[in-house]
Amino acid sequence: MRNKFLSTPLSSFLKFGRTLTSIPQRLSPHLKLRSSSPPSFAPPKSLCSKPAEKFQITCWNCHDVPQSVPFLFCQSCRCVQPVDHSIDYFEIFGTEKTYDVEGIDLEGKYKEWQKKLHPDLVHSKSQKEKDFAAEQSARVIDAYHTLSKPLSRAIYMLKLDGAEIDEEQTIYDAELLAEIMEIREEVEEATNSEALNHIRSQMQEKLQNWSNAFADAFERRDFEEAKNVIKRMTYYSRVIEEVVKKL
Repeated sequence: MRNKFLSTPLSSFLKFGRTLTSIPQRLSPHLKLRSSSPPSFAPPKSLCSKPAEKFQITCWNCHDVPQSVPFLFCQSCRCVQPVDHSIDYFEIFGTEKTYDVEGIDLEGKYKEWQKKLHPDLVHSKSQKEKDFAAEQSARVIDAYHTLSKPLSRAIYMLKLDGAEIDEEQTIYDAELLAEIMEIREEVEEATNSEALNHIRSQMQEKLQNWSNAFADAFERRDFEEAKNVIKRMTYYSRVIEEVVKKL
């Protein structure tokens, strides 16, 4: 059992999708040179005659413009909008990208969105809007669960900055693994809720300490250190889950 746990890849505990990014293409206009005059590097008049048009988001149903952002729901016609994956989870909850979410009412905002987006609310509408509601509601649920927990929030923030976690990586930190094995044995041997709650309290304290370490590393943009911290957070979170199941 001990050897099996030591070889467990980090991917066993992480179930997060990979984020795709797109790279905008630059416009390179052809330059025209006249032999009788010095070279001109101004773009053709056809490119300068009109100002660049801005893409305007509108409701797919009533074509009204958004009254607020993010635009998940049209206030004018009460229709659920299609998912816009350029909107990140922090924007969904109307907050800046920050690891410290204390004081942010994530649950309240989550319930507020579900009162507008839940699929049961559009059961009599078109199949198109039913699909939109199912997708939007599922994304809001995932956003809520992701931002509510220190570990998933840390991983998500790294991914937003393009720092992916290697989910196939096996952890070889002997000190950490020995500590976790000892704690797991304590969980298995615990015979009452008092002992289990004591273990959970210890793990929550350790998780909070390493969460603070992640916040510090992320603020310094030290992503490698942040990834190392996440490894520890992963195992402490796993122990807490095992304790909760046994309670």
